[in-house]
Amino acid sequence: MKTDIEIANLTTPFKINQIANKLNLTDEDLEPYGHYKAKISNTKLSKLENLPINSNLILITAITPTPAGEGKSTVSIGLADAFHLLNKKVCLSLREPSLGPCFGIKGGATGGGYSQVIPMQDINLNFTGDIHAITSANNLLSAMIDNHIKHGNSLNFEKVFFKRCLDLNDRALREVEVGRGNAINGPKRTDNFNISVASEIMAILCLSKNYSDLKQRLNKIVIGQTKENTPIYAKDLKATGAMASILKDALLPNLVQTLEHTPAIIHGGPFANIAHGTSSYLATTLGLKTSEYVITEAGFGADLGAEKFFNIFGRITNIFPKQVVIVATIRALKMHGGVSRDKLNTPNLKALEDGFSNLETHIENIKKFGYNPIVAINKFITDTKEEEDLLINLCNQKNTKAIITNGWKEGGKGCINLANAIIEQINSKQNICHSNHLLYSTKDSLYQKIETIAKTIYRAKDVNYTQEALKDLEKFISWGYNDLPICIAKTQNSISHDKTLLGSPKNYTFPITELRLSAGAGFIVALSGEINTMPGLPQHPAAENIDIDDNGNITGLF
Repeated sequence: MKTDIEIANLTTPFKINQIANKLNLTDEDLEPYGHYKAKISNTKLSKLENLPINSNLILITAITPTPAGEGKSTVSIGLADAFHLLNKKVCLSLREPSLGPCFGIKGGATGGGYSQVIPMQDINLNFTGDIHAITSANNLLSAMIDNHIKHGNSLNFEKVFFKRCLDLNDRALREVEVGRGNAINGPKRTDNFNISVASEIMAILCLSKNYSDLKQRLNKIVIGQTKENTPIYAKDLKATGAMASILKDALLPNLVQTLEHTPAIIHGGPFANIAHGTSSYLATTLGLKTSEYVITEAGFGADLGAEKFFNIFGRITNIFPKQVVIVATIRALKMHGGVSRDKLNTPNLKALEDGFSNLETHIENIKKFGYNPIVAINKFITDTKEEEDLLINLCNQKNTKAIITNGWKEGGKGCINLANAIIEQINSKQNICHSNHLLYSTKDSLYQKIETIAKTIYRAKDVNYTQEALKDLEKFISWGYNDLPICIAKTQNSISHDKTLLGSPKNYTFPITELRLSAGAGFIVALSGEINTMPGLPQHPAAENIDIDDNGNITGLF
């Protein structure tokens, strides 16, 4: 059996202008980064800005992740290739991989097997520099804050909210002391870092429509508060022009391709467990205005990425999918049913039926947004016919179609049945989601919004707040931010806040430990349980297995 890297090397990629032509983009519309990747020019984006959207967006989400694997990206890529094989004008829209997971526990994030986006090594490592630009813009603002305080603090900072960031997992940066040393001559204070993809700058970049919108959002960042308990904004430091200049190229979407030469736009990378977890507005709209079908994914399980796609991304952009697909594997469902990782290869119908409760909850949640989802069963070689038949039957009992997919082994051919099922369901026009079919209104109180998500999506019986979280809530309400949507930051490994609770936990207390205002992005982050916005490395990080040879070939990313 060939490795992912060997498979990727089997295909000779098309030159990027050939891929662009499939979207009716010309050489003049591109800003090439070598032969096989390019950014779409701002001139072209400006021309597309006022065009209507008449195409079909398909959202790929998943069950709750387990170490057994789900393969959301693999299915997304295989599905795009399937539409391509059906002679549909199609575009893939995915997020950029973060270096944190690449060097941590997850490894690369460009699909797998015959369902990959390429150039795989470039996309996983540095790509076109977008996340580095986000890091630099973020840390410029932090430097200007501390510089302002050193030189007299005329804005009267009492607290600094804005945090530095780095696109690596480094738990040592969860708490640091800044301002030390005789050369600084400024006040010392305790601070901490976010991983770059969880920063407000990343969220702002992903939600901005153009440079003007980018600057307006940067201006609105609340960076601290005064001794009189009033907010201080990034615009007060006159920092946003320089920040936007650093982000000039990063705002432009990136065009690459799949192994089967399907156009793929990869842009933005917010985590869904600690941020809003979607590709950028510009990437999504570029796809929707240049193709007939767009395949996009939202991070982690439907309780995180999909909920945030609707309640945050959809609410802000008024973009909603025509169809939702939930990716599941029999192996992962057996793990949710209590099977240990070393026994997943053994058939176990009882565990599969028990673990179905997790998929069932995600199906029910998606239906609350007005959709009848399709379940994509991502096939593993160890799956048995009896297990497949049982899972399909369990989905049928929920009035939900389930399709076996095999994109890893067969690429687009392995997802043809899924593509045809999606086309049929879209044509039936049974899905009804729009801005009036969301879980809560912006007029609801922040308390009501948090409670709605916790009880409706996570199945909690009540919500508990720390005293610090209650103070944050009341402060943000007093500052006039009650109308913002909520972005819950919690573990991705459970529908609940507790990573040990597999399956479909119910009737527990959902804790809110901290709240953070992301006024520029346009939402409030509510942290729950043991969640950190700066992840740590495992005992044996993936970085230990990554190497480069004398010819520049990188190994160990998967």
